[in-house]
Amino acid sequence: MKTALIAAVSLSAVAQAVQAQSNDATQVGEIVVTGTRSAGRSALAASTPIDVVSTEAMEATGYTDLNRALNQLQPSVNFARAATTATAANTRPITLRGLAPDQVLVLVNGKRRHANSVLNVNNSIGRGSAGVDMDAVPESAIARIEILRDGAAAQYGSDAIAGVVNIILKSNAGGGAAFASAGVTGEGDGETWATGGHIGFAIGDGGHLTLSAEARGQAATNRAHVDQRFGRVTYRIGDPKSSAQSAAFDAALPLGGVEIYGFGTLTHKVSNNAAGFRIPGFSAAWPNGFLPIIEPTIWDGALTAGLRGAWAGFDLDLSQTYGRNGADFDVRDTANASLGAASPTRFDSGGVKYEQWVTDATAYRPLALMAGGNLALGGQLRHETYAIRNGEPDAYFGLGADGFAGFNPRNPTDARRDAQAAFVDMELRPVASIFLGLAARYDHYDDFGGDTTYRATARWDVTEGLAVRASAGTGFKAPSLQQQYFSAIQGATSAGQLVTVGTLPVSDPVAKALGAQDLKPERSRNLSAGVVVGPWRGFSATADYFDIRIDDRIALSEQLSGAAVVAVLRAAGITNFQQARFFTNAVDTTTKGFEIMARWRGDLDDRTALSLNLGYGRFDSALDRQRANPVLPTLPLLNTKSILFLTEAQPKYKITGQAVLSRGPLSVQLSTAVFGDYVSAPLVAPQTFDGRYTVDVSATYEVRPGLTLEGGVQNLSDVRPQELEWPAASLAATGGSFPTGEERPLGVNGRSFFIRASARF
Repeated sequence: MKTALIAAVSLSAVAQAVQAQSNDATQVGEIVVTGTRSAGRSALAASTPIDVVSTEAMEATGYTDLNRALNQLQPSVNFARAATTATAANTRPITLRGLAPDQVLVLVNGKRRHANSVLNVNNSIGRGSAGVDMDAVPESAIARIEILRDGAAAQYGSDAIAGVVNIILKSNAGGGAAFASAGVTGEGDGETWATGGHIGFAIGDGGHLTLSAEARGQAATNRAHVDQRFGRVTYRIGDPKSSAQSAAFDAALPLGGVEIYGFGTLTHKVSNNAAGFRIPGFSAAWPNGFLPIIEPTIWDGALTAGLRGAWAGFDLDLSQTYGRNGADFDVRDTANASLGAASPTRFDSGGVKYEQWVTDATAYRPLALMAGGNLALGGQLRHETYAIRNGEPDAYFGLGADGFAGFNPRNPTDARRDAQAAFVDMELRPVASIFLGLAARYDHYDDFGGDTTYRATARWDVTEGLAVRASAGTGFKAPSLQQQYFSAIQGATSAGQLVTVGTLPVSDPVAKALGAQDLKPERSRNLSAGVVVGPWRGFSATADYFDIRIDDRIALSEQLSGAAVVAVLRAAGITNFQQARFFTNAVDTTTKGFEIMARWRGDLDDRTALSLNLGYGRFDSALDRQRANPVLPTLPLLNTKSILFLTEAQPKYKITGQAVLSRGPLSVQLSTAVFGDYVSAPLVAPQTFDGRYTVDVSATYEVRPGLTLEGGVQNLSDVRPQELEWPAASLAATGGSFPTGEERPLGVNGRSFFIRASARF
């Protein structure tokens, strides 16, 4: 913490010492398309907080995956580095403002991105959610990322409760770039490599075709402690061994009075994840014990095609988007104890698939009223499907394959639904200094009905360089098909012990006998108010307060156990799992906080430039109401661990800072991220963890025009997460192998090094 504070103070001191001007147009020239349907609006001139993250800023971090780069750069973003949970470690979701991954709406070029087919049912951040795998969009294809830190369901529909992340793809009609990078941890493991690039072509009269591709890989890391039961390391706790290949395109072609456009991505990922160690005697096939390995293979793809044109004074945009995410699970180095010594050691445990079709139609035009404005009207049709493929019979027979028994739903799962929406979005300037916005949207889902949401925004430019802004709105998140229909049997920890747990859909009679009810949509109310300062002599700053109340929040229930649960399971003839869980609207929560962003850029002399960025976010979530189990009142649907995942298991605050000093061909960057305390219960009793900090240092040298070399150190001080406090019962179960919990924002790897070469042409 001391190092981080010194770094922050140093940044401030440098900013105060430097007296130079910069081009204010550079400071505020980031034109955004998120949160508004008016053309030409900059991030600093918006009525709600919007951050713009450039691809250059992400590349400079040295991280090969998008989420870790954003975690280092943005105070509102949290990316928990799960180590032993296959579902969380491979779907790579982020959170905003301390909420859940599926309460963030992700767009690509303004179009809704499909969710993961893989549901996070492990004890990690995002438990019970199926967020969007942003890591499936190759970083080499990204021009910038716009992050709207405000509820916007009235503009974009379901899920936009915490905010909106809009990934803008590159669209150059010429030139390109290529890169290659490599890295390794300070302990000599976790080797990473990545290579990729993009190239643009001019097509037709004013059109473009931009192609991007990327490949990367990582070796596993292991920070497990020596298992005190056996005097050796038995677990694997760290980043999984993984590989990924991805491609993307963006194209547009003017034809007469219309423009045809399209874009798409395709990604293939494979990873190797260790489950919990099974002790000797667990299976006759492994007399010395074994460590099951779960290998998901994920295919993720999306394609959008559309037309833009003008008619009757309106600009029109009509598009069709298809998205698909599928995952197949193999389990190896394991056994099914019910098959004895004849058990196979490798199983096909089945798979899951999610598909989404979205048709968008939008018409918008400027308004010649008062001091100007904009009117947008539109509609959306959405069709979704979710299916579970059964594993091979040996994978789920009896007790099932250890680690992940696989998919064998008690009822075949092939679900689908349709949704329709219509919206109106109006912005108006009564006078030049006041900007007002009002949006309303109606969504109807064929499985739970309709919902109307509203959003109002206001901004007053008090004087040049000073403005105040505010917003109020309602939102909702429809229960996903994954949350309604997911069903699987797998190993999990309970009070520090390894157990077999069945996750049941809410429609299952066994789940209903344990207290499950049909899911309802979450409904939210968002309030925010803030101030904008600048631009002034290269400096700008924003400060925003927010208050988000969510009713009927969807959560994965506790792993229900005890005599009453066993009686229900036995009555249904279930013997292959001892505990059960399902989804529930059990709680209401409120999240409050504020965020401060400051930026300065200036020239120290005719060859030297300095830029400083500093961000702070405070996030306080509280439980407002918890509903009792309607069937078994003495059996809570959520206990301490599950409630903490919703309220206190993410850092209470976060500080980010970056300083970049450039002189001639040389550029040096210092970056820091400080994570606040968080509370979780990875074993039995709650434990408060200090979030710790990381400091990264890198240097870039332009060898010749268009060719640069970069090298750096991540986590310079080799900071590790706070370790677990082990009770005797848990120590006996896992031998003290886990250094910390899965909620950590920092990761367990420690210091790492990277090099990168890039060329522009």
